[in-house]
Amino acid sequence: MTHIPHLITDLGLILCAAGITTLLFKKLKQPLVLGYIIAGLLVGPHVAIFPTIIDTENIKIWAEIGVIFLLFSLGLEFSFKKLVKVGGASSIMALVEVVVMLLLGYLTGKLLGWSTMDSVFLGGILSISSTTIIIRAFDELGVKSKRFAGLVFGILIVEDLVAILLLVLLSTLAVSQQFAGSEMIAAVLKLGFFLVVWFLAGIFLIPTFLRKASKLMNDETLLIVSLALCLLMVILAAQVGFSPALGAFIMGSILAETTKAEKIEHLIASVKDLFGAIFFVSVGILINPETILTYAGPIAIITVVTLVGKALSITGGGLIAGQGLKTSVQSGMSVSQIGEFSFIIATLGLTLNVTSDFLYPVAVAVSAITTFTTPYMIKVSTPVYRFLDSVLPERWKKSLNKYSSGAQVIHTTSDWKLVLRSYVVNLLLYSVIIIAIVLLSARFLNPVITENVIKGPVGDIITTAITLLFMAPFLWAFAVYHPQKEALGRLWANRNYRSLLIVIDFVRIGFSLLFIGFLLNQFFPVQVSLVVGLVIIAILIAFSKKIQQFYIRIEHRFMSNLNAREIREASKMHYSITPWDVHLTSFDISPESAVVGKSLMDLQIREKYGVNIAVIERGNRTIMAPTHQEMVFPRDKVYVFGSDEQIEKFRNFIQAESDNKKNMDKAEDVKLQQLVVSETSPLLHTSIRESGIRERTKGLIVGIESKGQRILNPESNYVFQLNDLIWIVGSPWRIRELEAVNEPI
Repeated sequence: MTHIPHLITDLGLILCAAGITTLLFKKLKQPLVLGYIIAGLLVGPHVAIFPTIIDTENIKIWAEIGVIFLLFSLGLEFSFKKLVKVGGASSIMALVEVVVMLLLGYLTGKLLGWSTMDSVFLGGILSISSTTIIIRAFDELGVKSKRFAGLVFGILIVEDLVAILLLVLLSTLAVSQQFAGSEMIAAVLKLGFFLVVWFLAGIFLIPTFLRKASKLMNDETLLIVSLALCLLMVILAAQVGFSPALGAFIMGSILAETTKAEKIEHLIASVKDLFGAIFFVSVGILINPETILTYAGPIAIITVVTLVGKALSITGGGLIAGQGLKTSVQSGMSVSQIGEFSFIIATLGLTLNVTSDFLYPVAVAVSAITTFTTPYMIKVSTPVYRFLDSVLPERWKKSLNKYSSGAQVIHTTSDWKLVLRSYVVNLLLYSVIIIAIVLLSARFLNPVITENVIKGPVGDIITTAITLLFMAPFLWAFAVYHPQKEALGRLWANRNYRSLLIVIDFVRIGFSLLFIGFLLNQFFPVQVSLVVGLVIIAILIAFSKKIQQFYIRIEHRFMSNLNAREIREASKMHYSITPWDVHLTSFDISPESAVVGKSLMDLQIREKYGVNIAVIERGNRTIMAPTHQEMVFPRDKVYVFGSDEQIEKFRNFIQAESDNKKNMDKAEDVKLQQLVVSETSPLLHTSIRESGIRERTKGLIVGIESKGQRILNPESNYVFQLNDLIWIVGSPWRIRELEAVNEPI
């Protein structure tokens, strides 16, 4: 008998359990994540009713792979470009929520008598909401077009980045076992440094590579290349001391900026679903039901803290950001749950052996409960707002409305702000790039040259020359380049500002000299560095024009790669004018919709629903401010401007019309039928056009037999004669109704 490794039998058992629970939870219309967790519980070592997995260590390896692909897919949906576009309101609400929940989680753990490390990790677990659960709930409840939904999506984007930061900080804290401020700051700076380096290098190289190789790539090769890039970044992240999950997330966010993002996301979906299922099943395997029963009290307390704390913190953050009471309450009650990132943080604590065994099942139990409550929290958010609106003093409500209006004031940006902001951004970006080039050269390039090519000082000189070649365009941009030329020109025109601008330019040049000194200090003593530094400065001045052209090419390629893919997701296209309570959202027109083929004048959307169609996207064409004569075509994306109530009525109109048409088309078969024109027939001596037979039967006359002659596809002006045999393609029951009228009495 052939021996089957335990890995295969355990994997088969996991997938069987996951498959059965998937079907069951689909039937019950419950989140699949909960089904996977229950499947893991049933096949785990703590439940003896069903067959049990044999080797849990192998399952942990599969689960780690699952985390990698789960975060890779989250990165594909994340995109740093989306983070930049997240409004200030969402950022404020997310940061307020994270800080409050970190404190509440820590204090709750300490009040329950837990250790400091358990309490810290509990705060991290409670601070991140579940993107998967919220998106599913929004889809089911049909609220994605509401104004608060746009804010919630922005909050989730910020939380994703905060979760990555928490993974790094908690790892650092777990290793040091103390709250050392210097180590925390160093960890944050290290993370920021590598994020910038990876993102800039990735955007410059990867989209170009995918574009050059696009003719050679089919679905299979694109999938393999994407997975290879993901695992390559996982290796790089592990090499510099970060978690593999961070590397997967970063590569996903880089690929999210490419034109292949949607394709990669589609191809990776099956891989993500497979290993994601294994991960969530492994979550259930680690749960001991006895532990949940033992800690039922803390689970209940933590659940209440999660529901109340998240709702209040997001609501408070929304009020601080000037979003009004209604939107703030709806947003706060939508994110009152924890999910996949919480599991990953809990897993991190177990992996590092710094948290107690009970924390993991407690987190899973709280996640399961809050997942069930999420749809109900969203549903009751409007009644809660109405209750608060009825009990709040009128003076408070007026103050909130006044504050909301004031928070939306449009501030103009002065020329000084534009110039200084551009200089600060350049300082940060180019400093990171130059330092990264020097460090890579010192640690990798120089050993290769001095050990394998030329030894001694000559090898150091060659290394310096190659490094300087890569640094030169960024040194030029740092010292000379002015990104805001128009604003700078207006400032220079004012003589009072010229001396300050000159000082700023000298400071920039001084920093550039420091970077040159930093490079030379890696390979030469101080005296030699001074002489070589002067030579380098002379070379840079002599070749300034060529260096400038080189930099412009680099910048052009980077910007073209960065802007190659336009983000068109409707869930992120929410803009509001408070306190008018109106915003912009989008709808996809299905081919079955009854609005297809009609003009905006015929539909009278503004008159009936109070909304305005601002933009129609049709393939690669964008129609701004469409006229009344513009037709609506299948698969158009229309951007609609209006209040929550108006947009909801418009959405119901589209869906109701579409559903009615689908049901009608589904109920009516199409067949070829025949009809004889009798003496009493209303068709006798009338033309096809005058008879209205097409409208009455929803059919088409394809042939007529008249006096022994056969007419195929007759003209509309044909006049029916006695005993004509008409062949009609249409609805049988409608043709039978016409035939009954046609029969003699």
